[in-house]
Amino acid sequence: QVQLVESGGGLVQAGSSLSLSCAASGRTFSSYAMGWFRQAPGKEREFVAAISRSGDSTYYTDSVKGRFTISRVNAKNTVYLQMISLKPEDTAVYYCAATNTVMIGLAYYRNSDYAYWGQGTQVTVSS
Repeated sequence: QVQLVESGGGLVQAGSSLSLSCAASGRTFSSYAMGWFRQAPGKEREFVAAISRSGDSTYYTDSVKGRFTISRVNAKNTVYLQMISLKPEDTAVYYCAATNTVMIGLAYYRNSDYAYWGQGTQVTVSS
């Protein structure tokens, strides 16, 4: 089992940057592939980014490619989401998620493939 706590959300202006962190408990963080998802009011939860257990592979939804960067520091049990050029449509609650199943290709994009979720952190981008 792993427990996840997101932080770093806030209110920013369009075009600005923000970095989110997800701190994980336990001694086996490197056994988990990690993902970021987001959910806006009245919308379905959607995939944002993911990173493999080793950090060698990353995945992004098209709408954030070139703007968001996911990374992890296994020694710190932490995964990060660096966001630049933020847009009002990026406004959402951002959730950190983890899975210790074998993840290949499109599996990284599916909500149902992640067993553990954080409480979420609010990101609001004003125009």
